[in-house]
Parts: sequence; C-alpha cells; structure tokens
Amino acid sequence: MPKIKPEMQYKPLSEKDVFEIHNTVMRVLEEVGVEVNNKKAVSLFKEAGASVAENGKTVRFSSRKVMDLIAKAPATVTLCGREEKYDVVLEPNAVFFGTGGTALYVLDPGATKRRKATIKDIHNMARLCHELENVHVFMLPLYPCDIPEENVDANRFFAGFLNTTKHVMGGVNTGCGIKEVISIAEEVAGSPEKLRERPFLSMITCVISPLKLDQHYTALLMQVARAGIPVVCPSEPLCGLTSPVTLAGNTLIQTADSLAAVILTQLVNPGTPVIFGTVASSANFRDMRYLAGPVEVGILSAAQAQMARFYNLPFYAVGGMSDSKIPDAQAGYESAMTILLNALAGANFVHDAIGLCDFALTMSYEKAVIDNEIVGMALRAARGIEVNEETLAFEAIRQAGPGGNFIIHPTTIKHMRSEHYIPKIANRDEQESWKDSGSPPLREKAKQVAEEILSASPVGKIPESKCQKLMTEYPGLVVNRGVTERY
Repeated sequence: MPKIKPEMQYKPLSEKDVFEIHNTVMRVLEEVGVEVNNKKAVSLFKEAGASVAENGKTVRFSSRKVMDLIAKAPATVTLCGREEKYDVVLEPNAVFFGTGGTALYVLDPGATKRRKATIKDIHNMARLCHELENVHVFMLPLYPCDIPEENVDANRFFAGFLNTTKHVMGGVNTGCGIKEVISIAEEVAGSPEKLRERPFLSMITCVISPLKLDQHYTALLMQVARAGIPVVCPSEPLCGLTSPVTLAGNTLIQTADSLAAVILTQLVNPGTPVIFGTVASSANFRDMRYLAGPVEVGILSAAQAQMARFYNLPFYAVGGMSDSKIPDAQAGYESAMTILLNALAGANFVHDAIGLCDFALTMSYEKAVIDNEIVGMALRAARGIEVNEETLAFEAIRQAGPGGNFIIHPTTIKHMRSEHYIPKIANRDEQESWKDSGSPPLREKAKQVAEEILSASPVGKIPESKCQKLMTEYPGLVVNRGVTERY
C-alpha cells in the first residue's frame, strides 16, 4: 500500500488555519444554509433537527448536529478489487491514484486531432489501465457517443468489469442506471451478499457549488446510499466563479458542500461508506473559463486533505490533468505538479490523474502511459527516506572502506529497486545509444507501450457464461467492442 510519512506531508494550512476554516464552515451551515431541491432530502434533514426556511428549500444545521452526523460515517473505506491484491484502503496517510473524468473525446496514439469517444475506448482504456501498475482504481474516464443515453450507465460499468479486476468507480446518470449497474455487479460477484461483502464498484454523485443539493443528483446520492455501495460526493467550486476567488474561500465552500452530502448519506443509511471529495479548481481570468491544470488544483486538494483528516473522513482528491491539447511538455509539468502535491499531501485517492488533457475534455492513451510514470515518481517522493540500521549501511561502509565502491555489494543488489524508482519509458541512455535507437521522443515510447498492450488478444475478466446471461437480461449491453476486436 502506498504510504506517506505524516511528518513529511505537504500542508498548505497551519493547524490554526484548519480550525478557522472549520469554525467558518459551521457558521456557513448554520447561518447561510444549503439549498436542498429534493423534498425527501429536506424531510430527512428536518426530521434530524435541521431548520427549514419558509421557501421550503434552505436548510440550516447546528454545528453540533453536523459533527454528530459526520461521526457516523466510516473513517476508513475499502475500495475492493475483484482480486484482493487490488484492494485500495482509504485511510490516513495512504495514497492511491486512478483515472477519472467524463471526457467526451479521445486522442489516439500518435494523433494530434481528437475524436469522439466510443464504448470501445472505455473497453480499451480499462485494458490499458489494468496493465499500468500505478493506476490503482479504474474510474470510468469517458462518455461514449455511440450508446443510447438510457444504456450508458450499464455499458460504462460493464466495460470496466469486463476488462479489469481493479476497483471500478464511476459517475451515474439515472436511477434506472444505478439499479442496472448494481444488478450486473451482483451477477459478476456471484450474489448480492457477495457484492455487499466486497463491493468492487463505487459511484459518484455531485454537489452543486455553492451550497446546493439539486433534485437529480441528490436523488441519485440517496439511492446509492440506500444500496450500501461506496459513494463519493464532491463538488467543483471554481475560484472567482462558484466560490470566492481566494483559495481559503474556495476551501471553505468545498468543505461545506461536501459535508452537506456526507451528512445526507448518514441520514439515509447510517454507516454508508462515503468519501469526502473535491474537484476544486480555478478560472482562467482572461476569459473566466474552467481550467484543469493550474498548480492551484494541487494546493486546494492538499488543503482539503487536511480538512478530511480533521473530520476523520476518507478523501477523494483531484490532480494530474492538463489544459494542453496533446501530451507535450506543458502536459507533463502541469500533471506532475498536481500529482506530486497530492502525493506529498497524503490525499487518499487522487482521481483524474491518468490521461486527461484539453481541459479534461480529452483522454489520451499516450498520456495515460506517461502519467503512470509520473505517479510512480510522486509515490516514491511521498514515501520519503527510510532510516534504520540496515539502510544506514554502516557495515557496508566499513567493508568498502575509504576509496572503495558498492557496485557489487549485496546491499546494492538488495535495495536498488526498492530505494530507487526505475522508470520504464523515460530515456536515461547516453547520447549515442539514444541516437542508435532512432532518437525516439517520450511520446513515441508511450505510444509503443499503449499499442503493445492494446494489440494483445483481449482477455475478458468475466466468464463467458455470465456474459451471455447478462446479454440476455440486458439487451442494451455492448460486449464485443474492444474485447473480440483487436485494437
């Protein structure tokens, strides 16, 4: 499990800052309130002791009630894989990364122009990410243009189940889709009981910044909570647009937004495995449009990681995106900055960290491979330096003596791979060797890795008999794209 030393965490907030933000969040929830546009949710809040304004929508909570309800939420949530080796335990100081977003376009290996995403791309991206060792969670990253809207939820999740045994997380669009996805997962698991014992899927709903629970997403949130499936409830406050322009103000709104949803899950089903989350960013102040890759994304996520620890909640962060249109130098440094800040902050699960560019509208196969390597380096940085008698290597130094070397010493062989991150696509050859290999740029090497994985014969992760049964029960499922076809 990737872990970070608590004493070396990046903390943009002081302890005093955290308390001040918390106290102001409580004031916002108690004095300003949250607009709740779902009558059932309003009733639940009212029954729990919240006050409801004359408009029937603005709900206000006492700080005591807020803290009591937050305490009902689990401090640790396990995102199970279908294989236990892929389990992701969201707990203090654990750091994991995954895909994410709902990108509408795809950038093929070697391409410079994007195209619309299809269901085959979700199959293929799941296959690719199953083989990338630093992708711990496959969060459904694309919205397929070739699937009827009523079949999108089932097909997106099924594409994940069919092509990876890592945990599959995704946004949902309809209540019917939630039912279908859970039913399909129960069949894959073997029974409803087995799925509840080890839920290998989780779902995402949204809070609308600032301070608004809308009718649609709130209904979905309550439905998932009733089902006992892990649920993420982030909001996306944008500095200067849907939150104050200051990073402190954005952190405040984000905290209040997500806590309102956390509270609701516990009213619906106490003990619901809920994950406090953020997708906070800032605007481009030249035209007030959304940005995906600014360094402030990493700073805000790091601050929210501190707030999550304060409330003893598992945390869903954002990082790794870029506003560049292709996997170039800008994509590299924007992604690396926010990935590294999240890792050093101890953010539990960082989504959107793999493959996203073009304001998170486009998913790139090559960038996924490159980001996998960036994540590996960030995790190594977050792990810090282990100091003990063996790693200090005094005996090895004694044996080598002044002027000696450690090239063939047993400690070098034993520790070189665990102590040092060894990249797979970065070029560390000397100039002549690089020239002899054709002077390939990094993007070309990433292209080769992606194509090698996707050109292999697909291996379905669900038995054929279950696939046939599911096809009969859900005629809208597409099971032959990216599975029986080669890349």
